[in-house]
Amino acid sequence: MNALLHTELIENVTYDEISLGQSARLLRTLTLADIQAFAAVSGDTNPSHLDANYANGTLYHGVIAHGMWSGALISALLGTQFPGPGTIYQEQVLHFTKPVHVGDTLTVTVTVQSKDDAKKSVVLDCEVVNQKGEPVLHGTARVLAPTRKVRLPRVTTPQIQLFDPQARFNDLLNLTKGMPAVRCAVVHPCDQGSLSGAMEAAGFGLIVPVLIGPEVRIRRVAEEFGIDLTGAEIISVEHSHAAAEKAAQLAVSDDVAMLMKGSLHTDELIHAVLARPQLRTGRRVSHVFRFDIPLYPKPLLITDAALNIRPTLEEKVDIIQNAIDFARIMGVAIPKVAILSAVETVNPNIPSTLDAAALCKMAERGQITGGILDGPLAFDNAISAHAAEIKHIESSVAGDADILAVPDLESGNMLAKQLEYLAGASGSGLVLGARLPIALTSRADGPMNRVASALLAQLAAHNAGRDHPRQVW
Repeated sequence: MNALLHTELIENVTYDEISLGQSARLLRTLTLADIQAFAAVSGDTNPSHLDANYANGTLYHGVIAHGMWSGALISALLGTQFPGPGTIYQEQVLHFTKPVHVGDTLTVTVTVQSKDDAKKSVVLDCEVVNQKGEPVLHGTARVLAPTRKVRLPRVTTPQIQLFDPQARFNDLLNLTKGMPAVRCAVVHPCDQGSLSGAMEAAGFGLIVPVLIGPEVRIRRVAEEFGIDLTGAEIISVEHSHAAAEKAAQLAVSDDVAMLMKGSLHTDELIHAVLARPQLRTGRRVSHVFRFDIPLYPKPLLITDAALNIRPTLEEKVDIIQNAIDFARIMGVAIPKVAILSAVETVNPNIPSTLDAAALCKMAERGQITGGILDGPLAFDNAISAHAAEIKHIESSVAGDADILAVPDLESGNMLAKQLEYLAGASGSGLVLGARLPIALTSRADGPMNRVASALLAQLAAHNAGRDHPRQVW
């Protein structure tokens, strides 16, 4: 009952209350989100509305709203304000006279032109003008007006969360714009996903692929799925173990600058790399996931969710340092690291809280550099400033984390999969800590995820190439 007292009410205008010349109006400013939401609901993905590069070359010199978006504003006015609830559309005539650009403020006006007492129908003049007073739309509407008075709480509209994976992917591609392709050993690409992912990465100019595996099998997969192998070098070996060994040899001799996992087990590839002292750096090898998440305003790194099962405190130092260094390569000047646990206070019965406190102190003493660490933090207050405020957590990391350092592989792997399958996140990942990066993909990854992982490795390889110039082609 109390909630209803604070709810906005809408009241209709019945047929008997309507008079000739009576009018009503509505104001609305167009945003890019409006255009994207209308496209998502209607399915109208005309590039004039969604692709700025294309739209800039059209007659209208920029992105414009769908014409029917302006028409929908008339419907909104008729259905919620005048005549309001109970109104039934019978006919709408529209004439479009001027495009509507992002930032334009529209005034929608409807004016009663005539009434039909026998049918209880009303004809209204409709006009939509922009902030300059220029007409963008005009026409007439015929409606059945309500005959019963209604006064109801305004219905709360569903929330639309807009997320454009392609736009996020394009932003990621821009990070390597103008950067030369990197020679990459693709290890045992003997299924459709790994082979097509490698060749698509080559198509984007990210890698020069060196395909290592049974040549007959690789070519059979390419033929079966229509994958073009133009530009790829093939080194034929008998099986996945031999492919991993050959890739590690090429890395030792600086014949490749990065590795990319194909259809073999992760531990098989990592073992071949770590078995060669020349590929070690003295730092623990670890995995980093990068996620674009619909409800988070920036990319989020999660580590380690793939390699280190139950890392020690000393190993966590390397895991976090690897992630910080990579975040800086990605353009984050001072990465914020949230060290996760189940709670945000130190509890001797929860070992991860003790590790978090120790890691923060180690960062203060310069044993971890380049970022800001805070922990222990529970997941909610690591990514939500509101949750942190409720719990009275004062921290520059809480609610604004760039990196989530998880307690162990189990928790990290579950978190990563939940983000992907329940939150609609787009993920990619790579292995860091060796002398060259390794793009690590899953069998369930789609082409965009595989290309994104190759891109991350390309960036890391170019950074390593400052010390090893022969690695980059």
